[in-house]
Amino acid sequence: MNIRIESAAGSKVRILLAYAGQPFKYELPDNRREAGALTWYYARTNQETDELVLGMGGCGGLNLEKLRRAGGYAARALYNEGRSAGELDMAELAAASRESGADVSAYLQAWTEGWLLGLYRYDKYRGLTASERTVDLYLAPSQEADGVTAAEYEAAVAAARIRAEATMLTRDLVNETPEGLNPEAFVEVVQRHFADLPVKPHVYQGQELIDRQMNGLLAVGGGSVHEPALIELAYEGAPGEPMLAFVGKGVTFDMGGMNVKTGRDISDARMDMGGAAAVVGAMDILARTGAAVNVTALIAVVDNLPGMEAMLPSSVIRYPNGMTVQVANTDGEGRLVIADALLHAANLGAAKVIDIATLTGNVGAALGLGIAGIWGDEEMTQGLVAVGEINGERLWPMPLMDEYESELRSDYADLRNVGTGTLAGAITAALFIRRFVAPSMDWVHIDMAGTVQYKSDAGFSGVGATGYGARLLADYAKRCFTAEHAVNGRAIADTEASQG
Repeated sequence: MNIRIESAAGSKVRILLAYAGQPFKYELPDNRREAGALTWYYARTNQETDELVLGMGGCGGLNLEKLRRAGGYAARALYNEGRSAGELDMAELAAASRESGADVSAYLQAWTEGWLLGLYRYDKYRGLTASERTVDLYLAPSQEADGVTAAEYEAAVAAARIRAEATMLTRDLVNETPEGLNPEAFVEVVQRHFADLPVKPHVYQGQELIDRQMNGLLAVGGGSVHEPALIELAYEGAPGEPMLAFVGKGVTFDMGGMNVKTGRDISDARMDMGGAAAVVGAMDILARTGAAVNVTALIAVVDNLPGMEAMLPSSVIRYPNGMTVQVANTDGEGRLVIADALLHAANLGAAKVIDIATLTGNVGAALGLGIAGIWGDEEMTQGLVAVGEINGERLWPMPLMDEYESELRSDYADLRNVGTGTLAGAITAALFIRRFVAPSMDWVHIDMAGTVQYKSDAGFSGVGATGYGARLLADYAKRCFTAEHAVNGRAIADTEASQG
């Protein structure tokens, strides 16, 4: 799919942006100016061009996420109409950026990112309905945007491609079927993907898991023919700086273990590795952009299936920190494998850690499908929330209620893996995970179970995996290390001034 900064020749659709309360070339009612509204104007003669008018809502409320979504809406509208190309005049983005005081190249990047994500289709298993059609994007240069050089335009488009491709990598992993993705296949995919990138991989499997007492992975994976693994991906773009760790839950198929899930269609059980996929996508962005960060990803990969060797309800898992856990319900498996990864993160010397997981349906009941929950360190939470507001992968701070820890008391072990009651399941899960965080580490937990997939076409994307988390984690890592450098720089400057 081509993206060119030039005027399109031949057959194309001109894309126009209409704002509430602003002048427009056509008479357009208010409801056609609302964000996401699409209006077609078809050419009457061969000298005219078809036009697609995109409602943008109020100009004052425009932000990068709205532009990202607008790009996705436009791309999907043209695709659904069977069109091969669309042209957006850069004057449209220049006018919007002037109104909000934003950088026009940032607007271009957001639009392009949305365009690419809007065209995503998971066609690997399609037969008769497969399609290789795409829609090219032409960005017509404009004198109104003459403050931006051609090189800056190209850089914005290139950055958008990297981010969109990483998100699509995440989507592909989450959408993949059980025959295509199991723990062993996940390991192979990750090793192959990062082979030519500046990332040092290490995979803990078999005897290494036993030697390191990664007993959560060993217990959860007991019912599967596919061996569990902990994948370690080390990216050192800021040597000598403190390490940030990403921990991703990678249950490639969650049948619930011996507490077997039931339902007419449990196809979503293949998506219980959304956190792991997000971590893979984030590491891809960091490595491909040469980010000045020091990040290690720890991806706990396992199947949770019933079988002859599967862990049983009432089993006890002993962790190397001395903690023992009663498995009250084998469908509370994610926290058991995250515990292994968190203990390993501490052994590696991580200063900060973010675990991300499709952990509980309870978080979706609380927050819906458009926003994930976050628990833990206040400063890290504020930073991640701020990043999510910019890139559209939103978070809502949730409480760690110490009083609820009584739900996790076991009659014969230190902890039970699920609460005794049916309420506040997302909070008790976070409290459980907190017990495996070393005092030396700042920590947050993200429960993204509600945001892992679109349940229906959203204009911005079709049904299936969202790719949530990849851009969120990568952007936070860059923000985190930039802020750290700024603080260190001020400290050095202050010291030098006092000594001067």
